[in-house]
Amino acid sequence: MSSSHGKDPVKMDPNVGKKIVSVIPKRRQQLLKWNGWGYRDSRFEYENDLLVFTGDRYPIGGSVSLPYFKEYVVKILNVDLTRKNVGVPLPQTYPEPVPCPEFLAKLEQHGIEFTQNGEDRLIRSHGQALHDIHALRTGQIKRIPDTVVFPLSHDQVIQVVQAATENNVVVIPYGGGTSVSGSASCPEEERRSIALLDTSQMNRMLWIDKENLVACFESGIIGQDLEREVRKLGFTMGHEPDSFEFSSLGGWVATRASGMKKNLYGNIEDIVVKVKMVTVKGVLDKSVAVPRISCGPDFNHIILGSEGTLGVVTEVVVKIRPLPETKKYGSLVFPDFGSGVRFLREVAKQRLQPASIRLIDNEQFAFGQALKPAGGVLSSISSALQKAYITGVKGMDMEKIAITTLVFEGTAKDVKLHEQKIFAIAAKHGGFSAGSTNGEKGYILTFVIAYIRDLALEYSVVAESFETSVAWDRCETLCTNVKNRISKVSYLIFLDVSSTIYIEACRVG
Repeated sequence: MSSSHGKDPVKMDPNVGKKIVSVIPKRRQQLLKWNGWGYRDSRFEYENDLLVFTGDRYPIGGSVSLPYFKEYVVKILNVDLTRKNVGVPLPQTYPEPVPCPEFLAKLEQHGIEFTQNGEDRLIRSHGQALHDIHALRTGQIKRIPDTVVFPLSHDQVIQVVQAATENNVVVIPYGGGTSVSGSASCPEEERRSIALLDTSQMNRMLWIDKENLVACFESGIIGQDLEREVRKLGFTMGHEPDSFEFSSLGGWVATRASGMKKNLYGNIEDIVVKVKMVTVKGVLDKSVAVPRISCGPDFNHIILGSEGTLGVVTEVVVKIRPLPETKKYGSLVFPDFGSGVRFLREVAKQRLQPASIRLIDNEQFAFGQALKPAGGVLSSISSALQKAYITGVKGMDMEKIAITTLVFEGTAKDVKLHEQKIFAIAAKHGGFSAGSTNGEKGYILTFVIAYIRDLALEYSVVAESFETSVAWDRCETLCTNVKNRISKVSYLIFLDVSSTIYIEACRVG
């Protein structure tokens, strides 16, 4: 095999061309929740009059008591923790598959693995939108795939799509299953046989070009698997969406995904060099993979964001970068949300964005504080001193402050200089540093927040997040108006601003 850059891939490297042992097993339900977010051993639970987060995968885990979180959900969300809403158990019976023996015979002829096991079909019948999880918890999933197909390569995907086309079978591509757009759901009125094409077994690094800093992966590779493999070779892709642990490369392409470190590495459309996709009319595959072509249209941008409606993404060439010499977290405190927004605008004007920069409002700050585990005397003293400094020395109101979390990556010299420039701009807007530890905790907390929705549903609280994009001069007004409007129907709103607006809403009571 030769790379499309005219260079041979790194054949001697044992990481290239081999099937990767994924963090996520083929039978996903062995590791992941069937009716909620994330790992089965990681969840918020209320036990012995305390709220805890189970498992040891995250910093707040290990069944450590979260006393402040209990107080928070009772006071702010008006939750009665004695009234738990238990969802329906995993079904024991499932709808019979819509038959299409000709299609199955073709799969067997080509040696392509498939299953019609009811549990495997149900697990892949949805994404992670609120209505998907609510339907699972209440037993209202009305249509599930009839067959789950596990192709091993691009060529096998061609065979699956051809067989489906010849036999009038619907094909739904499925990667990590984290979609919130409904693209993984089966139309309830669909009477044809539905084949769910699971790309998880297509997760190889096909080649890597270290000189030109590009690599080719099969589309089914999960984000954390991809990053682990390139890091072994001294590189990073730098793409970290909130779903990084569970979403796939093909899914990032299909949903035009954005990552938390997009300021440095770009969004997925900036990272992708070339995409190969199987359609009912053939294979869409550019003959070259170069930085830029002046003639158009650019087929990559037709595929990006297509949500699986045009075909199945099978292989993706992406940009990689050498691992940064230094990675440093940071955090800033501002007197209010508006000051934080103006700080972000100035940073953007000067093109000084670090790898990640996110502003959270006071409600989300209070929420994050509530997730702190119970600490000893030193922890209490530290918190008291921090509060005293913010209120006494800086004269800020703890019920108005906003927080910015930062991630810097690069050489030690560049990171230090970058940090100094950012902090200088922050000072002009009334902000000051709150340390690297708080920044790291704030960044990692992003991966835990999704688990709170499952806890909320157990106590009849609806929680969901949505994103939008807005011009800078309307940013603060949009945030204020959204909060005011939704609060009128008894919602609690968290705001998290980067280059887009991230909003999480919890229905209270």
